[in-house]
Order: sequence, then C-alpha cells, then structure tokens
Amino acid sequence: MDKSLLDLDATELARQISQNEISSLEATETYIAHVEKINPTINCLVEDRFTLAREEAKKADDALKDDTPKGRLHGVPISMKESFNVAGMKTTGGLPYRKDMVEKKDAEVVARLRKEGAIILGKTNTPVLCYYQETDNKLYGLTRNPWDVSRTVGGSSGGEGAIIAAGGASVGLGGDIGGSIRFPSHFNGVIGFKSGNRQISYDGSFPPFDNDLQIQMLGFGAIAKSVRDTRLVNEIIADTIPANCELSDFTINVLNNSLKYPVNQSTRNAILQVTAHLKKDFKLIDEQPPYYEEAAPLWQVIMSINGAKEAAEIAFGPNPIKPTQEYLKELRSNSSPLHRYITRVLITANMMKPSPTKLKKTEEFIARGNRMVASYLGNKLLILPVYHTPAPPHGTVMKEVFSPLMTYKKYMPFIAYANTWGLPTLTIPILEDAGGLPISLQIISKIGNEDAIFKLAEILEQEFRGYKRAIL
Repeated sequence: MDKSLLDLDATELARQISQNEISSLEATETYIAHVEKINPTINCLVEDRFTLAREEAKKADDALKDDTPKGRLHGVPISMKESFNVAGMKTTGGLPYRKDMVEKKDAEVVARLRKEGAIILGKTNTPVLCYYQETDNKLYGLTRNPWDVSRTVGGSSGGEGAIIAAGGASVGLGGDIGGSIRFPSHFNGVIGFKSGNRQISYDGSFPPFDNDLQIQMLGFGAIAKSVRDTRLVNEIIADTIPANCELSDFTINVLNNSLKYPVNQSTRNAILQVTAHLKKDFKLIDEQPPYYEEAAPLWQVIMSINGAKEAAEIAFGPNPIKPTQEYLKELRSNSSPLHRYITRVLITANMMKPSPTKLKKTEEFIARGNRMVASYLGNKLLILPVYHTPAPPHGTVMKEVFSPLMTYKKYMPFIAYANTWGLPTLTIPILEDAGGLPISLQIISKIGNEDAIFKLAEILEQEFRGYKRAIL
C-alpha cells in the first residue's frame, strides 16, 4: 500500500480520502516516513511541520464524519517551495542571517490551498533568493537529483522538483521567473505548470518584485505527478478559471528545423516522436514565433534592471558588502556568508544593468511584442524544449547561463520565451535518455488558452513517459 500511495497524484488521493478508502492521517504518516528516508540523500526538505501536519490530518479525518462540504484537497499532504510564506515557518531565501525569521501570515497562494484542505508537510530548498538555476545555498546546502545524485535538480524550485520526483508529497508549488518551475520539472521528470502574467497573486512570495517588467515574467503553479493536478492547483490559486478551448481549433507549432539553438540527440528524439504522434490528428507547423530570438537577451536585461540592487540589499542584509569581494573571498577560502553563485549573479546583473535609455526602449519593445505574441498565439500552441540536455552535473547550468561568454543567448531562449512574454507554459516528461535521465518538452500559448495547454499535455502524458517515481 505504501508504494502505491506514494505514486498517487493529489486528485486521486483526495478522492480516496473523501471516500474513506484511506485516512488523511495514514497518508500523512506515509509521506512523513518516506521523506525521512529520502531526505538525507537528496536534501529536498529544509523545514518540516510534521507535528502540525499530523494534527491537521486527524482533524481532516474527523471532519469527514459530518456532511459539510469539503475542499478539493481535503486532507491531502503537499509540499511548499521555501519562497512562499507559511504562517509559523521561516522564509529565509537560503540566507544565513534570515535563519530565524518566522512568518506570521500565509502567502495568498498558500492560504488558497489550505482553504481547500491541503496539509503542508514542509518547505523545500531553493537557490539564494531564487536567483539562479541550481539549488544550493549556504544555509541549507545542495539538493541532489533523485535520478542521479551527481546531477542538478535545477532551480529555483529545485527542492520541489526533487521531492515530487521521489514521491515525498502528493503535489507541490513552485514559482518561475527564469525557468524556476521548468528546469526542475525537466531535470527531475515531473510535470510543472507556470501561469501567465498576473494570473496569480504574488503576495507573500519572497523575494518581492515591484518592477512591472519583472512581474510580467513571474508565474506560479504546481509541480506535480499528473497534468490534472496542475490544472486543479491552477484553478485553486488563479484569480480566473480558464475558459474551455477546443483543441481542434488550434495549430500546433513544434519547433524542429526552426529551433536554431543546439539540443542533444535525446532532446531531438523527443521532438521527433511528439511530432510523429501529433501530426496524425492535428495541423502542425514548424516556424519561429515572433520575437523568439530576442527573448533571451530581453530576459537578461529585465533581470538586470537597476543592477539587481534590491536583491543585493536583501542578500547582504544589515551589513552591505560588495559582491566582487565576497565572490573572491568565497573562491579563495570558502569564507563568505554568501554562496558564490549569488554573488556571481549579482556581478553579472551589475555588468548588464540597462541605462535609462535602454530601459525605456525595452519597455516600449515589450509593449509592442506583447501584442504581437498574443495575436500570434491566439489559435496556436507552441512546443519547445526546456533545455538542450537532461540534468547535467552540479554546477554546469550556472556555467552555461551565467558565463562571461554570454552563452545564455543559446541556452536560455527556450526558457526565456514564456517569461519574457508573460505566457503560461506546461512542462511534460516525454522520454528518458540512455542513462535513464528524463527529457521533457514544454507547451506554451497565450493567457486564455490554458485549457488547450492542459488538454494537449494530457494527450502527451498518455502517449509518452509522464510521471515516474524515482526509487531511492
């Protein structure tokens, strides 16, 4: 029973709890025992609330004795990215000086999930301030991929990707401003959905963003075992439930010959297999969407606004210090309170800081591009890779995305497109490479076409790999 329970998605577990086929307490105890088993190996959960979770599970079971309506996740144990405030828990951003900062109020997305009966098991690891795509920090350390612990989980929702891949919770929640849901979903072989621009409240998400261009790039959503769970969580936390779409009305743009940027052969195989399957029932095209090549450079400019001064101020806390000095100190003697990755990112942001003139031109370009991209995607679904390889060894993604050689221009376009243009996107595992590492693709469209994204993802989920639990 334990093994099958760990494989259940949240939708099915909620059904079984509601029908008294399993108790919430039994499910919660099973997940707690499993997390205690896997966490020493992969370091995904950084703060637990197991005692409170048990108490909440008992109350959830007692509540089933009456006829009052229950929430859609009643009694279901879930995990939470460390960057979302949970009342009574810490939100540290991986910074040692914040290790005792306990939040008093739930983030809006957390409150909505709890209102539907979800039980939070604990919070999962992130990079410092969620600012890079490798999950490692000075406070909690390195999170490891459950398919191969020598490889990255991605970031910034890396702890979520790892815990769901290993079956440590029924579903989790992530955020994404630069691939932070999609990197972990792809590298860990789970399903992840990022919402479009301003579809979900960012109240209580850390660190805060107040620049309109950066807010446009930010999205939230489930990291899950099934497409239907990503839909369910989106319906719970989004301000608007997407309208019904007919897939037959859509043209599917699968980039293969038009891809331009490099991918390895396993990723190419995923594209070819999906193309072969979909062309039987859908109209397919293969063309670059508007502003495809501009997306990654624009993403870098937007993330470098003001030289990431606000992030630097949070990172350095009450004692302002210089990123370059801290980076060199860390390289020489491992003696900085800050992980070398965050200081490296801040140095890059300062170097790439746009001038007022460039920023104004960027704002105007984004405004025009938003209109053209939305028009193009009105009746189209776009299928792209997530990254050019499966999960690489720890540290590789940092070298590729934050290289002085600006290699992000060839490695970030697939990710940047949905962020730069504020688009909803879902990552779905398609196959595994020869070494057993998952390979995913992402489905992108405009806001309002989320239903079509979910429907197409369900077709791919049924035909291809979908979710498989990593056995540790």
